[in-house]
Amino acid sequence: MHDGLPEPEYQRLAKQIHRAIWDDLDPLEQRIEDEERIPYDIVLPVLRDAGAFGLLVPREYGGKGLSIRQYLPLLAEFAKIQGGIRVIVHVHNSFAHALSEIGNDAQKAAILPGAVTGEKSVAFALTEPDHGTGADLGTTAARDDGGYVLNGRKWLITNSDLASHFLVFAKTGTGEVSALLVERDSPGFTIEPLPETMGCKGGEHGVLTFENVRVPASALVGFEGEGQEHLERALEISRVFIAASSLGTSERALELSLAHARSRVTFGKPIGQRQAVQRYLAEMGTDIYALRGMLADAARKWDEGRRIPAESAMVKQFGLEAVGRVTDRALLVHGGIGYTRRHPVERLYRDARLNWLEEGPPTVQYLVAARELLSGYSFTGEATG
Repeated sequence: MHDGLPEPEYQRLAKQIHRAIWDDLDPLEQRIEDEERIPYDIVLPVLRDAGAFGLLVPREYGGKGLSIRQYLPLLAEFAKIQGGIRVIVHVHNSFAHALSEIGNDAQKAAILPGAVTGEKSVAFALTEPDHGTGADLGTTAARDDGGYVLNGRKWLITNSDLASHFLVFAKTGTGEVSALLVERDSPGFTIEPLPETMGCKGGEHGVLTFENVRVPASALVGFEGEGQEHLERALEISRVFIAASSLGTSERALELSLAHARSRVTFGKPIGQRQAVQRYLAEMGTDIYALRGMLADAARKWDEGRRIPAESAMVKQFGLEAVGRVTDRALLVHGGIGYTRRHPVERLYRDARLNWLEEGPPTVQYLVAARELLSGYSFTGEATG
């Protein structure tokens, strides 16, 4: 059972992070959207000083050691402001957390203390331009002189401009998938940016090219052939994090819609008094209420030490559908003014669409959930057949 940070300390941390989000980071929204660039010289020190980089790093390495129950509301709060900032926080914490679970003592000692300050960061290098994931990967890591030689390409690798290390999934000599930690400055390893994205602007989602990149045997995470297992564990909880991001964006869209429904007057009365608008607001609230409940259930089970393959796929899928509906209705409540670039609803609408794609599109979530159900998976942890 993982109880996380003692409650008084957690409440102080939460207040500190909320202040940083709304006092220091939210005012940067228009600048980032206009320039399509995150001012790292401002943002990274704010995140570091607020303690946002070490939220899921165990306390023995200097982190906050939050439980998942404690982490989700903080990530949801980040999802209310400019989306590129939320992506930095999500990716950094997700894969620091993954390393804390699957890395060996030497790997954790080398990276996690630096991850707490933002000096070091791990990016997730799975997706490829010419191949699928898992058994279909094209990147190879051949044994050579006591280490490995990496060849291949990855793309859409988030935080590629910030990461000091990349958790790279590749086919090893056994023909199975393995995970290796590759340092940014490794000879033969190049990183190029992709074009700017629709939403969550400012971050980089790069193309990684490995040309005879040599890494030591100590770069291997676990054992050869364990890559698929590591992949599934990392994505399982990260899908819950995406759902928490969907919740935060939805909550902000509803807050703005309620304020607009109260203040916008037509034909002598606020539009919030009109039945059609009330229905939109009620539907938004229903989606948010349901998503909160699903997230609470998933977080409780993970903190109890249980695996949640079906729950994580389902909450990720429901979350992306919910935030899609909520931001659609927020646009309808606001009318034409919500479609302008100077209104935050327009930005929330675009930012939310990344949630369709992170940690697997809907087709993957359906596949995982159905596979688990057909195999006899039970939400209570008891076999059903």
